[in-house]
Amino acid sequence: MTNWRAVGIGFLVEFVAGVFAFALPVIGHAGAGLLGGIAAGYLAGGGLGRGAWHGLLAGAIGGIILAVLFGLLGAVLGIVGGPAGSLLGGVGLFTVALAIALLLAIDSAIGGVIGALLA
Repeated sequence: MTNWRAVGIGFLVEFVAGVFAFALPVIGHAGAGLLGGIAAGYLAGGGLGRGAWHGLLAGAIGGIILAVLFGLLGAVLGIVGGPAGSLLGGVGLFTVALAIALLLAIDSAIGGVIGALLA
């Protein structure tokens, strides 16, 4: 069973660390994902698979929120191409952003494994 409290705290740790990660764009954001995953995995406890799952969820939630925001922004900006351009632009951008967000959640899953080892 998923411990949503651990996932929520992991997401908040990633969000706060991500705000400060702009000082080191690539390394900082990967580090933010690891920190959030460690927090989620540590709080969830219960083994490596459980830690990886909770870390992955914590990272994916932030990525999905960003994907939705970028999809909406793409839809609004796509109005220049008319209603069809708006729909296709928004859905296409959302799909790409969602795939990237889930790919980037892998570092959170790795952090979750580390957190589960520490628990």
